[in-house]
Amino acid sequence: MDAPVIVVGAGPTGLVLAAELRLGGVDVIVLERLPERSTRSRGLGYTARVVEMFDQRGLLPRFGSIETSARGHFGGIPLDYSVLEDCHFGARGIPQTQVEQVLEAWAVEAGADIRRGTEVVGLRDDGGTVEVTADTPQGRTVLRARYVVGCDGGRSTVRNLADFDATGSDATMEMYLADVVGAGVRARQIGERLPGGMVMSAPLGDGVDRIIVCEHGTPPARGDRSPSFDEVADAWKRLTGESLHTATATWVSAFGDATRQVTRYRKGNVLLAGDAAHTHLPAGGQGLSVSAQDAFNLGWKLAAVAAGRAPDELLDTYHDERHPVGTRLLANTRAQGLIYLGGSEVEPLRAVFEELMRIPDVARHLAGMVSGLDIRYDVGAGDHPLLGRRIPPRKLTTPDGLLTTAEVLHDATAVLLDLADDAALRAEAAPWTGGRLRIVTAAPHDLAPGDPLASGDALLVRPDGYVAWTGADPIPLSSALDRWLGRPTEK
Repeated sequence: MDAPVIVVGAGPTGLVLAAELRLGGVDVIVLERLPERSTRSRGLGYTARVVEMFDQRGLLPRFGSIETSARGHFGGIPLDYSVLEDCHFGARGIPQTQVEQVLEAWAVEAGADIRRGTEVVGLRDDGGTVEVTADTPQGRTVLRARYVVGCDGGRSTVRNLADFDATGSDATMEMYLADVVGAGVRARQIGERLPGGMVMSAPLGDGVDRIIVCEHGTPPARGDRSPSFDEVADAWKRLTGESLHTATATWVSAFGDATRQVTRYRKGNVLLAGDAAHTHLPAGGQGLSVSAQDAFNLGWKLAAVAAGRAPDELLDTYHDERHPVGTRLLANTRAQGLIYLGGSEVEPLRAVFEELMRIPDVARHLAGMVSGLDIRYDVGAGDHPLLGRRIPPRKLTTPDGLLTTAEVLHDATAVLLDLADDAALRAEAAPWTGGRLRIVTAAPHDLAPGDPLASGDALLVRPDGYVAWTGADPIPLSSALDRWLGRPTEK
């Protein structure tokens, strides 16, 4: 084999996955069709959950000063995301180009082999090896790996070549996007509903505004052709009465509201992550964030299986955990699209939603849904409030000083937090140490009353930050370690 794993696509999803595989000790080749990173940014930030994910790998300083805001929306209706503890609408104003630059540097530093200008044209899974045929500047080549992961976007070649089944609906409309210099329009950062559609404008800095136009009745049948800037400016004029025709566009694009999800995220030795697995309307900036979380969930599992440390069945938990998240993503983005982009017929629905969103429990529910902070995986029995959830950002007093829960996860190793200085528990976990598990004897520091971290004496935290076992569980720690880390190495 050329590598245990081949990742197709060097966008944020593929780069996170490649770095996580390397942190797990597995060689990976990343194949990317484009000869160099794109200079265009559809995404302009990421959600609260991904801020936490990047923090747990020590990446946040690489983004410079990060601005977060509690003020967001659901379907264009304002929503204060601080109704949930540790929650916000996300990191704002970070272009996807910067995200990809940071993630590519991280992946390369970790040892990922990124091959640009390489377009996949064939794929065959014989049950033991996956053969990938690709066109390169030097000619056609064939590469072999045990596993291939398609992270190649909504028009995924891997998904099509491996014949994944998918369900969903085709686009019903087309929307325009343009980055414009000299627009001279007022900011409409949440967007503004107008009789003929919706418009949005947000300053990007250096005199550039991001313009989005959704005009009712614009057909989706465009294919790969980008709209002209005159089309964008004409639509803006019809909706707002304002002229953009004297401005200059640095980028013009289009997108639709197609919704589609593959029925299984794994088919044999081929897996899908990110937009290759789920496509949707880009509402609430969730696309990049959910896709990156797919990669964080899959990376440590695939590394453990490919390295022979864990059984192949561990990969099935990737689908089991992430497919429901994708389904819910598609549901909430479709709902937001109806509320946000519909015509006058949705005004009664918007009025009811505005009333409901003033109810604290409803606001918390929607904030948790969009931010990803309400994700809870089915990891087994037990009723501890953190079981199946991501460990919250807290400070810990340890023998190495004061550390955050994110800092103890920097090396992408599972962590046993011994919160009761239990020598017997540490002895039970010892066979899994030496690369798979890190044992940290710690005490929570300065917790607020009722904090869930105070209600247990031990937590097993997976490499992706989710709690897989607590001292209150009915199963022994060794069983949980077997399930998530594989059998210990015989000595």
